[in-house]
Amino acid sequence: MAMNSRRDAPESPDFSLLKRLARDQLIYLLEQLPGKKDLFIEADLMSPLDRIANVSTLKQHEVDKLYKLENKPIVSTCDQLCFLIRPRIHSVKWIADIVNTDKAAGRFRRYKIIFSPQKFYACEMILEEQGIYGDVSCDKWEFYLLPLDDDIISLELPEFFRDYFLEGDQRWVSTAGKALHLLHSVYGPFSKVYGIGRCAKMTYEMWRELVEDGEQRPRQPEVGNVFLIDRDVDFVTSLCSQVVYEGLVDDIFRIKCGSVEFGPEVTSSDKSLKVMLNSSDKVFNEIRNEHFSNVFGFLSQKAKSLQTAYDKRRGMDIQQMKTFVSQELKGLKQEHRLLSLHISACESIMKKKTKQDFQELLKTEHCLLEGFNIRESISYIEEHINRQVSLTESLRLLCLLSLTENGLIPKDYRSLKAQYLQSYGTKHLLTFANLRKLGLLVEQQPGDTITAMENKVGKLVTDKAVGKLTDAFNSLAKKSNFRALSKKLALIPKVDGEYDLCTPPDMAYIFSGAYVPLSCKLVEQVLDRGWTGLEEVTRLLNGNEFAVTAGGSGGEVKTKPDSQRLVFVMFLGGCTFSEISALRFLGRERGYKFIIVTTAITNSARLLESVLGSRV
Repeated sequence: MAMNSRRDAPESPDFSLLKRLARDQLIYLLEQLPGKKDLFIEADLMSPLDRIANVSTLKQHEVDKLYKLENKPIVSTCDQLCFLIRPRIHSVKWIADIVNTDKAAGRFRRYKIIFSPQKFYACEMILEEQGIYGDVSCDKWEFYLLPLDDDIISLELPEFFRDYFLEGDQRWVSTAGKALHLLHSVYGPFSKVYGIGRCAKMTYEMWRELVEDGEQRPRQPEVGNVFLIDRDVDFVTSLCSQVVYEGLVDDIFRIKCGSVEFGPEVTSSDKSLKVMLNSSDKVFNEIRNEHFSNVFGFLSQKAKSLQTAYDKRRGMDIQQMKTFVSQELKGLKQEHRLLSLHISACESIMKKKTKQDFQELLKTEHCLLEGFNIRESISYIEEHINRQVSLTESLRLLCLLSLTENGLIPKDYRSLKAQYLQSYGTKHLLTFANLRKLGLLVEQQPGDTITAMENKVGKLVTDKAVGKLTDAFNSLAKKSNFRALSKKLALIPKVDGEYDLCTPPDMAYIFSGAYVPLSCKLVEQVLDRGWTGLEEVTRLLNGNEFAVTAGGSGGEVKTKPDSQRLVFVMFLGGCTFSEISALRFLGRERGYKFIIVTTAITNSARLLESVLGSRV
């Protein structure tokens, strides 16, 4: 059932300091506009802001009214307007329209734009083009990291994936580097830094520049190891169906900024209820990493133990009852309320997954991962597409098929693409172009392998040039090499009999024992031996791996006793709750404490929605 941490695992650092730093900076920026002001907040900053500074805090610093930034005329009558926005051109143009409308009406107001987490030159150019550069003061709220729990920190930048991996826009790399630098300044220095992926290398280099430019203070490293991992190093894990409880809650109800809104089907009323999902929820904390098949059993046991605790009241004298009411009753009622919510959430998940024929879906996924019954799997995918079950689900299965088979044979690619476009519309031609660009859904090119290319080029140029050209071909090819990687890293467990989901032997339990997540397996292997012995693996992953000791020198650094077992894992492009559960399992097994730092929490639906040619 619920898994317990090893006693020697270190405690998490105090991440509330990150919130205090962000709140203090925001208050300082607001106070630079003295007097009453109305605050307009961009939609995707509202939830993070609520975690940092609530309404009462903003009111204390003379924020009169709060508005959600929407693409329509404003109704504010205040003489001072403050805009808290992401550095997006369309938002800046909207603000410019407001200022120009006021100017045309002869109305004088003071305007302040606070960009978060940084301001871009392109945004300031828009202000200049619109003729209002001198009418608006600009600043930036360097809010890089939002602690969602004691082991999860998010940059809350879901656009990072599309912007960098699809569009090739590197503007958020500096943000990731600054976020890493903030962690280094507050909780570092780091003892060792490992990374894999082009974005990881760029983020590391950006961070090193910031460290070298800043003040050097000799300190003992408090954090042993830091990993930087690109999302495109392991697409397969992010596309597999989630079956741990927290992952399923995210898939069905959408966890946003560490909270979820349960609708009437869960609350058993006509109202929705917003619930924080973190380690302070005792019920959730014990089931969040469990395989869904174990959750009902745990909740049943929890209900019985709560009833036993309530029954203690019988036979108590007045003094004992007074103590019970003052010390235990409130906590029991809170647990009972949360237990009821999670039971209802489980029932809702069961209904939705049964309706989708979830077991058949998982069986197909497992066949794809193991490389069995591929023709039957293709037939299942075709049926899925032709029944128009879900455009992102159909796309997910197509991508899994392509990734696990290292591309589709031309005949299958053309047939499946034609069926998909007939079912969901020709507007998705751009979607297929985007997926091909990412390497998520590609057509095999007969005889056009990287090895063949290298051999041809090798006859014409020097070895050094061949190496450079190979890197170039690798970046263009976007081959997944899943079968070879799976074999090298033993990603498909060999189990005699049935896989034990109650007391799982390895991280594969997060996918019902079918597959160990590649991203997490890499972390495990590198912690054991660095990149030594993994040369073939890194070649299959298109390289860009690195390992650096503290300060960039080769010498060993004296560290605090627990620091080597405190590990930051930074996912560039998002990570899933399944990966978080797998790393928690690894931490429990090995006595590590993993802190997950991610550009955003993602899942297969969100990842694919971000690359759709026609957004849903």
